[in-house]
Amino acid sequence: MNKNNSEKKSHTTPASPFMRAVRRLFFGGSRELADEIEARMQDANSVEEIISPGRQIFNNFMERKLAVFAFCLVTAIFLFVIIGPKFMPTYYDSYTEVTQQNIPPNLSMMSVPKELRNDIKMIDSFGSFTVGLSNSGKVYVWGATGLGTTGMDMKNIPQEVLDARIEFVGVGIDHAIAIDSEGKVHGWGNDRLGQYGRSEKMDMNPNITMMPEVLERGIDVSKIKKVTCGYQCSAILMENGKLYIWGNRHAYSNLDSFIGKDDLFDIDFNLNYIVGVDREGKSVFTGQRGLFSKFRESIKDKGDSPRDFLKGRKIVQIAATNSNVCLKLSDGSLALAGDFGSRDEDLPVLNEGEVFEKVVSGSHHYTGLTSEGRVLSWGDVTLGQTKAPSRVKGVSEIFAGSAQSYAVDENGKLLAKWGNRGYLFGTDMYGADVYKRIIRGGFMTMTIGAVAVVISSIIGVIIGSISGYFGGRTDMVLMRVMEIFSAIPFLPFALTLSAIMSQMTLSSNMRIFIIMFILGVLSWTGLARLVRGQMLLTRESEYVLAAQAMGVKSSKIVFRHILPNIFSVILVTLTLDFATCLLIESTLSYLGFGVPYPQPSWGNMLYGCNNSTIIKNFWWQWVFPSLFLGITTISINIVGDTLRDVMDPKSSLEK
Repeated sequence: MNKNNSEKKSHTTPASPFMRAVRRLFFGGSRELADEIEARMQDANSVEEIISPGRQIFNNFMERKLAVFAFCLVTAIFLFVIIGPKFMPTYYDSYTEVTQQNIPPNLSMMSVPKELRNDIKMIDSFGSFTVGLSNSGKVYVWGATGLGTTGMDMKNIPQEVLDARIEFVGVGIDHAIAIDSEGKVHGWGNDRLGQYGRSEKMDMNPNITMMPEVLERGIDVSKIKKVTCGYQCSAILMENGKLYIWGNRHAYSNLDSFIGKDDLFDIDFNLNYIVGVDREGKSVFTGQRGLFSKFRESIKDKGDSPRDFLKGRKIVQIAATNSNVCLKLSDGSLALAGDFGSRDEDLPVLNEGEVFEKVVSGSHHYTGLTSEGRVLSWGDVTLGQTKAPSRVKGVSEIFAGSAQSYAVDENGKLLAKWGNRGYLFGTDMYGADVYKRIIRGGFMTMTIGAVAVVISSIIGVIIGSISGYFGGRTDMVLMRVMEIFSAIPFLPFALTLSAIMSQMTLSSNMRIFIIMFILGVLSWTGLARLVRGQMLLTRESEYVLAAQAMGVKSSKIVFRHILPNIFSVILVTLTLDFATCLLIESTLSYLGFGVPYPQPSWGNMLYGCNNSTIIKNFWWQWVFPSLFLGITTISINIVGDTLRDVMDPKSSLEK
């Protein structure tokens, strides 16, 4: 009962003992006694208020600030992982990108420096960082500029580059080159595989094509047509068709076919191949047969041979993504060649008489500028690369980063930018967004935990209830069965079973279902013991004996009368078991026997981080999943312990 001091108290002044005796003598005792009893009852009602048990439990729980905070926190995480996947494409579970590997948390992938926004000459990117060049010849770098475990930072531009007037820049996966007004080539970043510069060590390595010596002395800048870089290679194309190309031979198997070429009209880098267009503009040159040998107008077409497709037209520009190429033809139309994914948007439909004037490419997308000044993007939609602004006007130049695009006017002013802003929690070793995988992984981990708890609860409640209520031989048999299950070492058994399943041809969904079933079947014994003990204690209660005397069926007594009275104890146990199932699933996945990659769970995200290189250099890959897992399980345990205290006051008195 709660005291309510705010209620109005009686205003009558209590009579003295002498006056009460006089009243009993002359007016009778029954009347005076009745008034006294009524006054006491009114006073009791004004002071005390009857509260239901549920309300009392709620009030006691709300008085525990830590428990309330933990409940709010775990509820927020539940909503985060349950609602979050609704706004994410299903294919993101298997999305990887080699050019976005091990990027630290940042949202600066499109953060063009203020000094460059009104004076843009060039923008280029191949991976996690972007290099821009102003009309005044200054170089700027933004994005995730650190290069993995090398300790290098692309923001550390060499002083010789800062002091010179730069005319061209090119960006690879881990390096950048700049050509100054005197035609000298400068580079910074990783040069271990001959990305730039010359040395005796490079010359002795058969896997490296060293940068031509003439580029250190200088070439005629006015005759440079294009500067571009690939994975670990660089290239300079001259107006007369001569090509200078160098770098890691293992990065591109057809690099040797381009060394010494002097008849190219255009060139670009695919992820695995170098592609070019000869002077005649009738085919894509790769040096290998069968590559990009069929042209098509749409990604859905089967494609025709260049001769049948071109019909007298010529290729005047080539742009390449990681897996395909886009060709601009002499009549302003476009042709496609290569492999396209299921989530690639097709070429946009142009207005009548409208043609493309320029096309640029990123890792998986294209952006084109039409004769009507429209800017259009197509290709992979995963990182928002195709969300080109529809009403931007005055665009005269376009540039593409790895997963970004930029529109610039004739004065070099930045008009629009779209694409990948960055990664809130960074990326993993496969280039997948850790933030999105945490959302998906949390949904998977909690689903497995919830289903396992439901299975274990059904088994535990049924066996515990039957064993505790009926007792005797039934109790003896069921308890021996429970002891057998309790004797099974859970983790070794689960690992053994998972190892057996790995040798079987099971789908990912079937394997996940089996994991949920195993967790549920092997974790019911604790709840069964608890329910049995409560049944033994409650079956001798008066209301149970009364129900038996009235002939109520045993099943109704157990499940309609006794179970509701011990539900609070079961609820507390289920809460704690849920947290345990989360940890067990994460443990199995961490050991490599749980949810298989690429489907994410918090456990297998941590499994991908169990080496010293990632722990030391890429902290975000294990810190964020472990934080979510730890906070969730700790919060659930706090809520469960508090529920036990408020539902059973004896437990808190014993502490």
